[in-house]
Amino acid sequence: MDLTEGNDMISLMERLFPICRSISGNGVRESFEIIKEHIPVQLYEVQTGTKVFDWEVPKEWNIKDAYIMDEKGRKIVDFKKHNLHVVGYSTPIDKILSLDELQKHLYSIEEQPNAIPYITSYYKERWGFCISHHEREKLKEGNYHVFIDSELKNGNLTYGEFIIPGESDKEVFLSTYLCHPSMANNELSGPVLAVYLAKWLMKENRKYTYRIIFIPETIGSITYLSRNLEEMKKNVIAGFNITCVGDERAYSYLPSRLGNTLADRVALKVLENTHPDFVRYSFLERGSDERQYCSPGIDLPVASVMRTKYGQYPEYHTSLDNLDIVTAKGLQGSYDVYKSCIELIECNAYYQVKCLGEPQLGKRGLYPTLSTKESGRLVRDMMNFIAYSDGNHDLIEISNIIGVPVAKLYPIIQLLVDNDLLFKRNEIL
Repeated sequence: MDLTEGNDMISLMERLFPICRSISGNGVRESFEIIKEHIPVQLYEVQTGTKVFDWEVPKEWNIKDAYIMDEKGRKIVDFKKHNLHVVGYSTPIDKILSLDELQKHLYSIEEQPNAIPYITSYYKERWGFCISHHEREKLKEGNYHVFIDSELKNGNLTYGEFIIPGESDKEVFLSTYLCHPSMANNELSGPVLAVYLAKWLMKENRKYTYRIIFIPETIGSITYLSRNLEEMKKNVIAGFNITCVGDERAYSYLPSRLGNTLADRVALKVLENTHPDFVRYSFLERGSDERQYCSPGIDLPVASVMRTKYGQYPEYHTSLDNLDIVTAKGLQGSYDVYKSCIELIECNAYYQVKCLGEPQLGKRGLYPTLSTKESGRLVRDMMNFIAYSDGNHDLIEISNIIGVPVAKLYPIIQLLVDNDLLFKRNEIL
């Protein structure tokens, strides 16, 4: 496996990893400045209080410092050492507390004693600290100085959009989120993959237009839809929510609400052909932005292809989701799968053979003069493809019927087109 893009994605992730991000604030903007070095993403700011469907854009949150200091002046919890130590959207505080009072504002995971949990409180004002359970158990009776230098203010939610025009106004939609602090697979694998897919898509002309967005999860997708839904309902033919694509464990597929869109068919075809051991989930097990894209009334054709699904790996939403569990090989594999999905979307169409009856392949140089096992297979695949190229079956259906991976059908299609034996009856729209 060529790991060129995988290694480049790791390098980008290493730059983004230390930044403290949330659903709004300067950490998100700082991250976008790095992403803009790679692709010309357009940034948009949406003001606090803006009504977005049934929701409202919250206040902007920024943080400079936070710690818990014991009576000897030792920082037993230090935001500057790990930004997961502070509950996301914590209000400012500067106070001396007893251990009993402090415990009410501490969060740890007993079953994972060495992990710092990721905790947020976006829509109820509170403050808190996250700590490994191992360190929490070491706390002694006494007074503790708690300090959080943060700010909640009327500001803006920031999201990024990059549209790559194609020959058609019909769109393929790629969405990923940029809103978590230092976690590698859950937070950063999606954005770095989206960046490198965008760089690949920019290299040559495409049939379809590509709409690629970087948003804060949930509130960002709701905000984006509230501004773009009419156009997206008209144009989007397939889409993917890109998240948790960086480890080397099994691939996962989560369908759209009804599981019958072009995105679903493409994802299943590619995974069945390339990674048949993938894990198939139900839409009832959703948990990311597919909730918004596939909700009633929205009903965009969006599915998810992941490595280990969010919530299904032990490091999820903890400090253990670090740069050790995301690898160049894992990212490269996901990149290759998504490229295959996009290539299939670009090639999928209803094909129809031009002549009546079985075409004479020999006079066109398409029938081998020497019969071997391999030549026999190639002729069989070609004849089977022709047999179902009646204008009523698309490429995915034909692949399913004749049991040949789509990647092996691409050169057959090109041969038949070059010899004026095949045409596309119409595109998949």
